[in-house]
Amino acid sequence: MSHSTTIRQTLVRVSHCVAVDDAHPLQLAELARAVGQHEQWVLQLVEAGLIAPTEPQAPAAQWAFAGEALRCAREARRLQRDFDVDLQAAALIIDLQQEVRRLRALLGRAGQGLE
Repeated sequence: MSHSTTIRQTLVRVSHCVAVDDAHPLQLAELARAVGQHEQWVLQLVEAGLIAPTEPQAPAAQWAFAGEALRCAREARRLQRDFDVDLQAAALIIDLQQEVRRLRALLGRAGQGLE
């Protein structure tokens, strides 16, 4: 049984780069563009509880998002693309992934104390 592998290459040119962190959050439109989606999709991520703006009481047009929101949005987009899940399922999967990482970190710290 032979399998063929397809390799896809993408050329990316970076013209401007800014770190995304608490001091340099992404605006709603920037976050949408960063993940290749529309602003409405980002609003749906907020409604699903997957991400939260830095100032939730501000009007949506003024929302900004920290780096963690970008990571979660990218992961949600990947889950939708690769596994055809809806946002609610993506939110659950990402929540479970975060919990697994947290528990692994706890186990790692506990294991260091046993030596």
